[in-house]
Amino acid sequence: MTEQAKLTPRRYGPSAQWQHINEAHITEEAAADLAGFKSNAVNFKLALWNPEPNGVRYLKALTFALGMQLTPANRERLRRTRNREVGTPYSVRCNGESVCLDYLQAVHEVEFMSAQLPLDGARVVEIGAGYGRTCHTMLSNHEVAGYTIVDLSNTLALSRRYLEAVLTPEQFAKIHFVGIDDVDEQVRGDRFDLCLNIDSFAEMDPGTVRDYLELIDSTCGHFYVNNPVGKYLDETLDGHSQGADVVQLALNSGLLRDIIDIHDSDAVHEQVAAFVSAYRPAARWQCVAQHRAVSWSYYWQALYRADPVSR
Repeated sequence: MTEQAKLTPRRYGPSAQWQHINEAHITEEAAADLAGFKSNAVNFKLALWNPEPNGVRYLKALTFALGMQLTPANRERLRRTRNREVGTPYSVRCNGESVCLDYLQAVHEVEFMSAQLPLDGARVVEIGAGYGRTCHTMLSNHEVAGYTIVDLSNTLALSRRYLEAVLTPEQFAKIHFVGIDDVDEQVRGDRFDLCLNIDSFAEMDPGTVRDYLELIDSTCGHFYVNNPVGKYLDETLDGHSQGADVVQLALNSGLLRDIIDIHDSDAVHEQVAAFVSAYRPAARWQCVAQHRAVSWSYYWQALYRADPVSR
């Protein structure tokens, strides 16, 4: 192409932006090779955003898609859960309401539990509450009698500060915070209508999980669990950014350690029976409800009820 041709505008020619894209990414060499082009810079300019620098974009897209599917009942649960903006979450707006993925999951969790047992007046214990999203959502939507949180000391300090900031003084007064070294003294002799564990049993030593299941059998009437059905070893998901040692720690934790394709619905479903069996606290417990959990492909949720007659 002559210098004059380069300077002369083409009637249907590319913009300066697309001229750059063609020169830098969709080159003649790249166009001649189909191998891998849908997961590299060629397609990242044609159809997809590169997931590595666009993780927040995809997180918000996922949150928006799920947020627009919220039922009226779950939208009301979300509205009643005030002060969700504390901590500056990645949020979107759906039908006039701010939605983040954490609380979107929490309203689904509370919906699942409340469909199976009355939460008003219930005494609840949560093992591993994170910063307290599910506690916040439950106390904002139900008049529970009391809510005990069992956790590691640093996480317990965070949930205490967070929940005090987002709840009313009356709601916060219902919460009892228990460190792991005080469980036998402060929890074992008590009785609870419901225990819940969300996304932490899979990260504990197997023996610790079994000890907690025995504690649940001794103290609770119902048990809700929401955890992965297995492990994954797909480096494309996170680049194993924390190193091989951390990956191995993850693979060695929990009761369910089969490595599966977590984005294959059949492979996930094949693990459900093992999931339901592994988290049954004891033989006298019945699984009364179970389903895939929002929002991850390989998370499952189940609710168990103790049979008091055969205890």
